This record gives sequence, structure tokens and C-alpha cells, in this order.
Amino acid sequence: MAVVDKWTGLGSALASFLFLWSMVQTHVPVTLSHRVATWANKLASYFNPYLEITISEYGAERFRRSDFFLAAEAYLSDACAPRARKLKADLGRDSSNLQVSVGDNDEVTDAFQGATVWWYVAKKVPRSNVISLYGNQDEPRTYRVVFHRRHRDLVVGSYLPHVLQEGRAVTVRNRQRRLFTNNPGGGGRGRGDVWSHVAFEHPATFDTLAMDPEEKEEIVDDLEAFREAKDYYTKVGKAWKRGYLLYGPPGTGKSTMIAAMANFLDYDVYDLELTAVNNNTDLRKLFIETTGKSIIVIEDIDCSVDLTGKRKHKKAKSDKAADGDDKPKLPMEPDKDEGSKVTLSGLLNFIDGLWSACGGERIIIFTTNHKDELDPALIRRGRMDRHIEMSYCRFRAFKVLAKNYLDVEEHELFGQIGQLLEETDMSPADVAEKLMPMSKKKKRDANACLESLVEALKQAKEDAAKAKEEAEAKEKAEAAAAEAAKKAKEEDEAKKRRGQDEGDKTSESSKMSNGHIKRDDK
Repeated sequence: MAVVDKWTGLGSALASFLFLWSMVQTHVPVTLSHRVATWANKLASYFNPYLEITISEYGAERFRRSDFFLAAEAYLSDACAPRARKLKADLGRDSSNLQVSVGDNDEVTDAFQGATVWWYVAKKVPRSNVISLYGNQDEPRTYRVVFHRRHRDLVVGSYLPHVLQEGRAVTVRNRQRRLFTNNPGGGGRGRGDVWSHVAFEHPATFDTLAMDPEEKEEIVDDLEAFREAKDYYTKVGKAWKRGYLLYGPPGTGKSTMIAAMANFLDYDVYDLELTAVNNNTDLRKLFIETTGKSIIVIEDIDCSVDLTGKRKHKKAKSDKAADGDDKPKLPMEPDKDEGSKVTLSGLLNFIDGLWSACGGERIIIFTTNHKDELDPALIRRGRMDRHIEMSYCRFRAFKVLAKNYLDVEEHELFGQIGQLLEETDMSPADVAEKLMPMSKKKKRDANACLESLVEALKQAKEDAAKAKEEAEAKEKAEAAAAEAAKKAKEEDEAKKRRGQDEGDKTSESSKMSNGHIKRDDK
């Protein structure tokens, strides 16, 4: 009974103290209150050996979540969530996987190099009648990291950077990769203004790519070396980027190669449409708004804008000025040019200039059907570091397609198909079309598909031979016509010379006759 009376008295004293403290806080000036709180914290620190670090959900930018908070959230969901008692499941933004994170007002424990760290998840209780300044419906949260004071240097110098690095890696693994395209004009101030995106869901991989296996292995090794070469690029003083030029006839798998690269590296893809870019400044803004771990693609660059090499002389500008009126332009009057003003110089700076070093871990890919039409400065090594020819389908690439489409690795028609593929130029897209069973009759029938391919190859071979004969006949006809024109021209020139010689003789004879007449008159 005495114990009960003792606890009852203690409770009454505590309640009285809290009541008096609230009254004191009401009447005591704010400065004095803060000073008392500071002294109380100092006094408590002498008896409490634990330190605390707070990570707020929103940092200096009030409408944008803190990168460190997001990294900590991802780290805890991956490393510490299994030990939590309260869990929260959500499909995060730009994420393809279900994320299970630590719930609000819960505690989890983590260990790092012999140090124990406690994480507390707290949610800020809103004041009544206060409009939230935050962009989401939920109230802002904080993470409190508690640890012993003797581990201060370890936690600040090693543990928190470890949390940041691992959290970012978890975010990359869980995120939904995206396919971006630039908006017309491209002069906005943020990524949401200059780029639009959808989920990148292309299924292509290097296993399904119709290409010589040895060439594919070389490309994969090159990509792996690039991904792991951050320190090496820093050592040699180069921006962490690499350029690939994919060239070859249509239908040879250039776009599929890009998708396979993106899936292998787990990178986002930025599909840059040059005709929608106003000028070099907007092109630079687009590059700045791209992220690391990305592939920047310019497809059919020979058809985008006039970058095909033969550098223009200034004669065109002078001719345009001569053809126009002499009325002077006002300084604020814009040029009447609705096309893209992206220049070769601007594109070169985009690829390899000072701005190309902003960020890192980027791959730049150009595709073209006509490599010879591109300016050599655009595709030299250092800009387009590796040139990959995407050629017609040959037998080794065909075997990859047969395995993918028909689950066939050996067949009696392979010998005939291999010989025809060496004699005939057919793109992998055309070969794949013949191997894809599109009707009920051909469904799952490898024989019917392969026989259809043989017939298509024979027809293509005949068409190629006929086209070659027609081209040779046309060339011979053109040569004969040119020879006939040359002979006709020579005959005309000979006639002119003969007529000129006869005229000269007539003139001389008339002069001589005139001279005789004059002598006779004398």
C-alpha cells in the first residue's frame, strides 16, 4: 500500500510540474525559454552518451523531397525492413517493383563495422488550421539516427555515405526505366518541360539479337568495361561517356541493338529529335536535363538536319542578301526561318565539348543508313568511339533467329539456307518475318516456316540477279549513249573546224584576188 501511495504522489508531482512548466512557457520570454532549453540539453548530454542526427523529408527546396531522405528510405526498405514490426507497402514513383518500407513511429536497428545504430521513423503532427506547404497529401516525416558518441566519426564519415550509396543503388534496381523524347521547342526550365517520357518496356536482349555471336560478345565486353570504368576515366582526364555509331541498311537491327544495350546496362533512353530543337542553346539545355545512367540516341542522323558534311561556304548567305531587298532589318526583327538552326558545330560541342562532362555515365548513339554521307568530324574516334556495322543476315545470325522464333537449333534445310544467305542480301527483319508463324496452318510448324524462308531467299536471289542485269544493261546503254554523244560532239566540232578552214581559205583567195586587181589598176 505504501508503494502505491508513493507512485501516486510521484504522478501528482509530475502532473503539477508539467502544469507549472506550461504556465512558465506562456509567460517567460522566448529568448529565455530557448536559453533554458539549451542549458537543459547540455546538462542532459553529460548523462546521455548517445547522439542523434535528424534527416528531414524536405530540405531547402520545400516542394521537393530530399535526395538523402529518399536514399535512406530505400536503404532501410532493403536492409532493415525485415526486422521492423510496422511495415508500409507501396509502388513507388518510377518503380516497377513493390517497395516495403519501415512504417511510421517505428524503430529498427542496424549494425555497421561493430557500431549499433538505431533508426526512428517519426511523422510530424500538423498544427490545426495550418495549410501544408508540401506537395503531397501526407505530412512530412523525419528519420532520427541515434548512436553512441564514441562512434561519431564512424557514423558521419563512413556510415551515412554508405547509406547514401546503397540507397541510390537500391533505387536504381527498383526503378522503372523510362524512354524520353524532347518536346517541341525544348526551351523549358526543367526536365518536365523539355522531356516527356513513358515506361521503357522493350524486350530486346543480346540473347535475342540477330548478330554474329563473336561480335555480340565484343560489344557486351565493351559495355561492361565502360560501366566499371569511372575511376579510369577520371584518371585519364576524360568525361565518363562513350559514343557508338550504328550503320547499315534498313532492317538490320539498329534500334533493336539500342534496346538491348539499355536492357543490359539498365539505363534510361533519351530519343533526341533534332528537327524539334530550335537552336544550339536549346540543344545544350536538353543535354543538361538528362540524367546519368542513360543512353542518348539520335536515329537517322543523316536525315535529321543538314549535318552531312560538306561544310557550307558563305556564298549562300551573300546570294540570299543579293536576292532580297535592300531594306535594312530592325535589330529586334527575327529571321524568317522556321526550321531547326542546330549547326554541326553545336552538335559537336554537344557530343564532345565542355558541356559533355556535365554528369556522367552516358552513352551517345548515332544511327545512319549512309555512313559515307556524315561529316568525318562528327564520327571520329573520341566522339563516336566504336563503329558497329549492322549488316545483312548471315548464317550465324540466322541460327539465333531460328532458336528464338522456332526453338530449332538444327534442321535439314539449314545447309541450303546457309548457302542462300551467303549469296543473297536479306535483312534480319525480313528473315524474322518468314520465321514468325502468323497463320493457324504455320503455327508451331518449323518446316513450313523454313520452307517459306527458302522460297523467299530464292526469289530474292532471282530479283537481285535480275536487278543486276538491268543495272548492267542500263549502265551499258548509258555508256553507249555517252559514247554516241561524244562521237556526235566530235563530229560537230570537226564540221565546225572544216567550215572554219574553208572560210579561211575563201578569205585568203579573196584577199589575193583583190591584191591582183589593185596591181592591175596601177
